[in-house]
Amino acid sequence: MVDVQDQGHAYEQFNRRRVIGVLLCLPLFFYVCFFLPAGTFAWHRGWLFILVFLTLETILARYLWRTNPELLIARSHFHKGTKRWDKVLIAFLIPAFIAIFPIAAFDDGRFHWSEMSGWLCGLGYLLMLGGFGLASWAGRVNKFAEPTVRIQTDRGHQVIDSGPYAIIRHPMYTACLGIFPGFALALGSYWALLPAWIGCGILVLRTQWEDQTLQAELHGYLDYTVRVPFKLIPYLW
Repeated sequence: MVDVQDQGHAYEQFNRRRVIGVLLCLPLFFYVCFFLPAGTFAWHRGWLFILVFLTLETILARYLWRTNPELLIARSHFHKGTKRWDKVLIAFLIPAFIAIFPIAAFDDGRFHWSEMSGWLCGLGYLLMLGGFGLASWAGRVNKFAEPTVRIQTDRGHQVIDSGPYAIIRHPMYTACLGIFPGFALALGSYWALLPAWIGCGILVLRTQWEDQTLQAELHGYLDYTVRVPFKLIPYLW
């Protein structure tokens, strides 16, 4: 059993490294993916998005740090044993996700290809809020929600069937299905929906393959699929 003092020290070290990493990387990310393609720092939708995004991220991180800090540490890096097919999917998923932002910046910030109404932008923020809320709920109850697919024998991997997992089997992915297009809409870009939908398609495929892996390799998961028959959307799939 891990000593409580050692665990607390690990949490403290993780928190310090995470804060330093965020402070160093975020300004560069926002410049390269937002304001450089927009051609201006006066992209108001970009600034509003950054403010809302950082607020939601901060709330989510603080909430999980209080309720399930082990998950934050587990999600801070990829782990040995990740399925090879998942590495391939991630190699496509991450670029699709990142592409949402510069495409939206080129569109709404520079060339104005899209003429999006304010209510659609508002819908984007609602999708973001709902996605972050669902991710918070799932993260609170599932310490095994690592960023990659593997059977976590080193962490005593077991089936989680409480919280949103009593309704759907992969609520983290459901959250992302709202967040990805929500980002594009909030940034006022129809063109940014293209990489968002590509990312959603990859997530649907990942859901299917991860579910098959868990059924084959995680004890008790097959029985869980009988109790909770829906993967992503209740009464649909």
